[in-house]
Amino acid sequence: MEIVNSRAEAYAAKYTSPTDALISEVEHYTMQHHAHAHMLSGAVQGKLLEAISRILRPRRILEIGTFTGYSALCLAQGLADDGVLHTIEIREEDAALAASFFARSSHKNRIILHRGNALDIIPRLKEDWDLVFIDADKTGYIDYYELTLPLLKAGGVMLADNVLFHGEVLEEVIRGKSAKAIQAFNDHVASDVRVTRVLLTVRDGLMWIMKK
Repeated sequence: MEIVNSRAEAYAAKYTSPTDALISEVEHYTMQHHAHAHMLSGAVQGKLLEAISRILRPRRILEIGTFTGYSALCLAQGLADDGVLHTIEIREEDAALAASFFARSSHKNRIILHRGNALDIIPRLKEDWDLVFIDADKTGYIDYYELTLPLLKAGGVMLADNVLFHGEVLEEVIRGKSAKAIQAFNDHVASDVRVTRVLLTVRDGLMWIMKK
């Protein structure tokens, strides 16, 4: 199901401030060379991630699911002067590509890339987070949420991507492992009294979750 009208998305991109040259290069390279380029956040959502980060001015950002580095570079734009972004990627090929882009960023000394399973890595980081972005395997969302929420500061924000999952969660009967996992995650967050939330219909759905 096409849940974002392609003409509306192009129109939104036209009236959205452009990203910097490196972020734009990451987008173009990914679209041209990566078999799963649809996983990229894209210009409109990327600029939204940057705007959220600039508003929050986080000291510590955690990203679960680096992919080719696009969203990390967007989020890093809003880091506080002493801020650090930790990003985790399980696929070595994607991690290597992201690392090559990070090395050219003005934020290169403030982006720490971890390779491996996020469930193993996060407990070792010993950090309290101001901003968390979840964009990894959909079947792991609830686990990532429960692992990171206790480490999220009061008033901190967690963002979860793909919460509409290509419109599959809108179907009367939800089929597919990932779509069912996203529906379970959405229900899980909706019933959690520890947070307030709003589901934004940007791209493939972005859940804004704020810890009370």
